[in-house]
Amino acid sequence: MQYLWRRIGALLVTLIIACTITFIVFNIIPGDPALLMLGTEADPDVLISLRRELGLDLPLHVQYIHWLKNLLAGDLGVSIRLQRPVADLIWERLPVTFGLAVLAMVLTLVVSIPAGAYAAAHRGKLADYLTVFISQAGLAIPHFWLGILLILLFSVRWQLLPPGGFVPWSTNPWQAFQSLLLPALALASHRIAMVTRITRATMLDALSKDYIRTGMSKGLPKRVIIYKHALKNSLIPTVTVVGMHFSGLLAGSIVAEEVFALPGLGRLLLQAIGYRDLPLVQGIALFIATVVVLTNFGTDVLYLVLDPRVRYE
Repeated sequence: MQYLWRRIGALLVTLIIACTITFIVFNIIPGDPALLMLGTEADPDVLISLRRELGLDLPLHVQYIHWLKNLLAGDLGVSIRLQRPVADLIWERLPVTFGLAVLAMVLTLVVSIPAGAYAAAHRGKLADYLTVFISQAGLAIPHFWLGILLILLFSVRWQLLPPGGFVPWSTNPWQAFQSLLLPALALASHRIAMVTRITRATMLDALSKDYIRTGMSKGLPKRVIIYKHALKNSLIPTVTVVGMHFSGLLAGSIVAEEVFALPGLGRLLLQAIGYRDLPLVQGIALFIATVVVLTNFGTDVLYLVLDPRVRYE
């Protein structure tokens, strides 16, 4: 229990640091939100009035306190270009990006962990060599290029899946799933390759332990030894990598959403950067940072499930 409380404390401290860094970075970069809203030809008196209304004339530490209070109330500001609350824009786009990230992570886990364990159990055999070769190819192929190939194959030639766009989950869940399948596969390609290699390496290490040899000498079935004992004890490094990759899926979905024309959070961020919509960029950046921190916290808690020996001294 002490381990859990310490992780919660570290979570809160990390969130505060992430908020502070986000605020400072977006207040020291060039660009005046009031000037962006009114344009370069704006009347100076109107510009001063708007800066006062937005609180931009206050000292930086006072602005931070006001921003933090609004943040705790769920107010991330208003988009300069769209003139809508940033929080509303994020929640509108989140189902696309979150669904894409979850589907990509499911594909990663379903493919990589069994493949890595099977390759380790058949070390030096054809299955092992094929797994290593395919995983190396998966690391080498850029996911945007793979996405284009998937569109040409599954959408243009075979006409099995849509080439782009997104059907809302509330309209048709099956079509929504089909819309995300190809981009999720393209986005997961690097993760599948990396997690497969890590699972194989940790499994090989686990299979060399004394308790594995003891189990084999007692006549336990090989399948039980590999998939019940060795695999479970080798999952902690894999869980660490998977947690990091899930955060990366949310942050790295920009390219996939552009290739497949998905109206997700990554595409919204790219558009906000192009229009210098600083409040929107700041809100999305802070949201992604929060997801990264929460994912790392969830990974730490999962250690307790996989290995109860994990404790702080």
